Amino acid sequence: MGNPSMTKYKVVLVPFPFDDLSSNKVRPALCLTEPLGKYRHIVLAFITSKIPSELQETDLLIMSDSDDFESSGLRVSSTLRLHRMMTASTTLIRRELGELSEAQQEAVKDKLKKLFSLG
Repeated sequence: MGNPSMTKYKVVLVPFPFDDLSSNKVRPALCLTEPLGKYRHIVLAFITSKIPSELQETDLLIMSDSDDFESSGLRVSSTLRLHRMMTASTTLIRRELGELSEAQQEAVKDKLKKLFSLG
């Protein structure tokens, strides 16, 4: 796709690799950066429709019954797993689904600070 409108906090569909790198699956992911460099790379975080029984400190629930769910473009309640990231060229993005609300964006910032011990 490589669309220049891809920006931080957008929810997109992208091929995300399995942990063992044996294959990948097209799934939702959150853009954590603006496109950078000649090849317009972005950092993406994994989104899954599975709600774990035990959340990690860096997980963020995106629940279908919340007021700001619709703007995410997701179909069902999901978990944003900020400890599962990848870097990819914007050309790999299949399409844009939506965007996180300002409140969710602030929650992401707080969780990233914890993940990287920034404050």
